[in-house]
Amino acid sequence: MSENSKRVLVVEDDGSLQKMLVMNLEAEGYHVVAVGDGVDALEVVRNQRIDALVLDVMLPVIDGYQVCSTIRLEGHKMPILFLTAKNSGPERVEGLKLGADDYLGKPFNVEELLLRLARLIEQSRRGEAGTVGVALEMDVRKIGTGEVRFGKYQIVTHNGKVKTISKRETMLLRLLTNREGDVVSRDEILETVWGYSVYPNTRTIDNYLLSFRKYFEPNPKKPIYFHSVRGVGYRFEET
Repeated sequence: MSENSKRVLVVEDDGSLQKMLVMNLEAEGYHVVAVGDGVDALEVVRNQRIDALVLDVMLPVIDGYQVCSTIRLEGHKMPILFLTAKNSGPERVEGLKLGADDYLGKPFNVEELLLRLARLIEQSRRGEAGTVGVALEMDVRKIGTGEVRFGKYQIVTHNGKVKTISKRETMLLRLLTNREGDVVSRDEILETVWGYSVYPNTRTIDNYLLSFRKYFEPNPKKPIYFHSVRGVGYRFEET
C-alpha cells in the first residue's frame, strides 16, 4: 500500500461490522486504523495523521458525539462521517452541530458509504490545498474589542494586548463561543476539555472564567460576555 494512501480511522465497537468496514476500505486503497472505543479514537487522532473518520455514535466509555466535539475543540479539521442506528432528525442535527460532516444511518449500503467518504476527503483536500496560512488567519472569533486566534493559541485582549494562551483555555473558549447563548454544564466542560479520566476541581473552571473576563470584559466585575449560571454551568453571549 502506498505511503500516500489516505488514512481513515474507523471507530466501531461491533467487531463484525468493524472488520467489514476495514476490508472494504482497504479494498478501495485506504490505509485503515480501527479502534473500538472513543478513548482510543482520541489517542489515534492526537498522535497519527488521519485524513478522515468513520465514527459510530454509540461507543463505550466516550460516545461518538463527545469524540467529535473534542476533536473539533482541539482544532482537528479532518472530515467526520457518523454511523448510527439513531437516524432521526434531532440526532442528525446534534451530530452536525458538533462538527460532523455527514451522517449515515444503520443499516447502510457499503457502496454509498464509500462514495460519501471519498467525496468528503476530496472536498477536504481541495479546501486545504495552499490555504494553511489563510485558515489560521480565518480561525478567529471577535469578542467585543478583543479576539481569539484559535489556530495560533493567541488572544487580543480588550485593550489590544496580544497574549499566548494554553490549549485548554483555547478549547474552553471555542466550546463556549460555539454554543453562544446556551448554558454549557460543568460536567460537559470537564468531560470535553479535560477528558473523562481527569478530575480537576470544579473551581478550575471558575478560575478560567475569571481569566476570560480579565481578557475581554471592559469591567470584569460586571461581565457582559462570560456568565456563570449558578448550579448549572456557564454561558457566553454577545450583547
